[in-house]
Amino acid sequence: MFYRSVIRPLLFLFPPEKVHDFAVLTVRIMMNIPVISWITRKIFLIKDSRLERKVFGLLFSNPVGFAAGFDKNAEFYNEFSDFGFSFIEIGTVTPKAQSGNPKPRSFRFRADHALVNRMGFNNKGVRYAAEKLKKNKSRIIIGGNIGKNTLTPNDDAVADYRECFEILYDYVDYFAVNVSCPNIGDIKKLQDKCGLTKLMKSLKEIDRSMGGNKPVLLKISPDLNKNQLDEIIDVVRDSGTDGIIATNTTVSRENLRTPTEVIEKTGNGGLSGRPLKDRSTEIIRYLVQKSGKTIPVIGVGGIMSPEDAIEKLNAGASLVQVYTGFIYSGPFLVKNINRELLKTIDKKQP
Repeated sequence: MFYRSVIRPLLFLFPPEKVHDFAVLTVRIMMNIPVISWITRKIFLIKDSRLERKVFGLLFSNPVGFAAGFDKNAEFYNEFSDFGFSFIEIGTVTPKAQSGNPKPRSFRFRADHALVNRMGFNNKGVRYAAEKLKKNKSRIIIGGNIGKNTLTPNDDAVADYRECFEILYDYVDYFAVNVSCPNIGDIKKLQDKCGLTKLMKSLKEIDRSMGGNKPVLLKISPDLNKNQLDEIIDVVRDSGTDGIIATNTTVSRENLRTPTEVIEKTGNGGLSGRPLKDRSTEIIRYLVQKSGKTIPVIGVGGIMSPEDAIEKLNAGASLVQVYTGFIYSGPFLVKNINRELLKTIDKKQP
């Protein structure tokens, strides 16, 4: 309550990107004080074997992770692991560093508990991220979210993904292939069935040649129709892809409480947060049922409360990720989700 009534209103006086940078700097400084890090873990971490999940051959201490986009350059995953996450996805990283789209490029729709961003894969490049991962011994599972450079034509996109894959291979526990960001030119064309199968097969071939022990997941858009989702299932099966992350941000602006003039002034970009909750859950349920529960799914989109996370798990998600909910609901969100999961487990036991 203190976060929502005092801290959040203060933070929301400033632009989202500035708040992000301030929050990260503050946490990094504080967590470098050993006693602060220890106290934070004592407050936020819940250790209970009943929360553990084995997915993609990896053992997760609990089912809650931090979605890609927050730690783009693998600079502070250890510090934020103290807030109870069992896994953090870094990136999206691209072969070459790029500044992304012009600012302002991140906006709040407060009435909807939502964010809109058109960051444009701003990052310091895959080699920078690899160096950061190489120097730090992570306390949690790390996912590497990879993409193509904005100026790379789609015909050459596979080479970009392969480069990121090979450079990060020894430093991450799994890969997330991002072909669904609405802020990168014509990247959506990469979701074409034939091209996508080629891309995923190519990455799985590298995986096999380098030891074959890194799960490769596909991150998809919430704006796909059922026919396209059926094609995604085919791609996953045909290519040997290990799972799906559902979903990325949406271009939809339907049924928002935010005034129309604010929406129009904000312009394009991917929307995340509460308005995405039902659509992402619907897609999770469809993928799990249509695939006969044979394809593991990480559920992400609109998780603002423990109930939202449990809803996605009940829909068939093996794991969940949060991002916007962490910003709106505060740092206790992960602990509250895990605490509620334990209550649910207790109720099921005779």
